[in-house]
Amino acid sequence: MTWPRRAPARDEVDAWFAAVLAGTASRDEADRWAAQWFTGDADRLVHDEHVWWALGLLYGVDLPADRTGTFLHDDEQVREWLAEFRARCAASPMGDG
Repeated sequence: MTWPRRAPARDEVDAWFAAVLAGTASRDEADRWAAQWFTGDADRLVHDEHVWWALGLLYGVDLPADRTGTFLHDDEQVREWLAEFRARCAASPMGDG
């Protein structure tokens, strides 16, 4: 597996949340994208605590609630995560947070 060479920017993380909600990216794709920072040594690349927090949510966004195909975290929850991520980033705009 090739590890990421850099941490994702806040706008990339935001775009993944938005894509999941818009249906332009699957939850599985978002989960796999976020997973790369939780395997191997790639976690050392992420220094922005807000990005790290959001990656932790995206990594698992595809978890099933049961066998019916419902997700553990519905779209409303994902919308709330995106709003919280944006609020956290706005409170720490320089990425020092």
